[in-house]
Amino acid sequence: MKRKDFIILLWISLATALFFFFFFNQEMTLENFAITFLISAMYSFIIGVGNGVINEFLNKKFPWSEETKKRAILSIISIVIANFVLVYLCNYINFVIIQKVATTERFFGGDYNFRNWFMINIALLISAFLHAKSFMSELSKTSKKEVVEQKLIAKSANAQFESLKNQLDPHFLFNSLNVLSSLIDENPIQAQKFTASMSKIYRYVLEQKDKELVTIEDEIEFAKTYCGLLKTRFEDSVNFIFDVKEDYLRKFVVPLSLQLLLENCIKHNLATSSKPLLIRIFTEGDTLCIENNLQIREQIKESAGIGLANIVQRYSLLTKKNVFIEKSEDYFKVKLPILSEKPNPASIDTKSQDKAYERAKKRVKEIKGFYGNLISYCTVIPFLIFVNLYTQNNYYWFWWPLLGWGVGVASHAFQVFGIGISWQEKKIQEIMDKQKK
Repeated sequence: MKRKDFIILLWISLATALFFFFFFNQEMTLENFAITFLISAMYSFIIGVGNGVINEFLNKKFPWSEETKKRAILSIISIVIANFVLVYLCNYINFVIIQKVATTERFFGGDYNFRNWFMINIALLISAFLHAKSFMSELSKTSKKEVVEQKLIAKSANAQFESLKNQLDPHFLFNSLNVLSSLIDENPIQAQKFTASMSKIYRYVLEQKDKELVTIEDEIEFAKTYCGLLKTRFEDSVNFIFDVKEDYLRKFVVPLSLQLLLENCIKHNLATSSKPLLIRIFTEGDTLCIENNLQIREQIKESAGIGLANIVQRYSLLTKKNVFIEKSEDYFKVKLPILSEKPNPASIDTKSQDKAYERAKKRVKEIKGFYGNLISYCTVIPFLIFVNLYTQNNYYWFWWPLLGWGVGVASHAFQVFGIGISWQEKKIQEIMDKQKK
């Protein structure tokens, strides 16, 4: 427990001592006030520290935010047992040891049962209030933590997306300059045409750099220009076939994905006039496919797969649809998902997230409602007990609100933490899972 908690217990001891001293003490002396204060402090610190230790232990082992149901059950069991023991201990010290108004046999024999029971109920009410306060505090911390985490996730996703897009520029430029440098010596005229095409391609790269998705029509036009550059260099060693249905031209793919995959085809396969490399770009179902006949080139260093990994990661930030890779002895094929609309990375699964948020919000509202009811019960009932005992000693009418409202609180707790809506939803989900299996 913190220093602040001990100061609060000290103030509670003082307030309780003043209350009992002025309303239940016949001799207004300094000595009686000191004794009353010491007895009040004993009750406050023994019961308060005991409950505080239990609450801290449960917070570490069973946090409210992670195991709400189990924590609620353990809290109820622990505060009942602990306060029963602590109240009997305090009453025994008070009546048998300090005031010496009762013997041990008389104390446990039944004469003090009402006093013990009354004190246990007061302690339980106060403990329930403190546990409810702990829950509300934990709920507030968890909510703030979740908001911060969601902001960090969003920032991380945006940073990752920007990083992936920025990998394209140096990668594309480096390979294009290698092609150009080889053409300058071999065929200067073709090198000039290559330079013009390269500038057109790089303009496209710059234009699409900040876009998440582009139309298949734009990507195909870009790929044809890029294939023209490859054809200039490899001549009859490489052939290209485009077979994309017009219905898909207005749909979307990740920008520069075809360029990366075409580059991989050239990089990892042999291409000669006797054994030409055939690259097909076509639509199949809801995917845009790039397929080449397999003529694996021997490489000293194993490929890191950065280009393909880049495409896969960019798709994963935009959609749940997967990039598929097919490989056999004869061909290698990559299937890119075709998207009908431009999704927002921050709004993927928005509907399911909204439903989950609404369910969580409803659940929190139920729990807060229960603890609001419990706090009201813990505040009002002790006041009614005090009014009853102070104004009328013969008829204990406080029993009726205590028991009636208590049954309502117990029923509310059973509904929230026991067989309620959450239990029904859990059972429905279990049955649905069994049917799927």
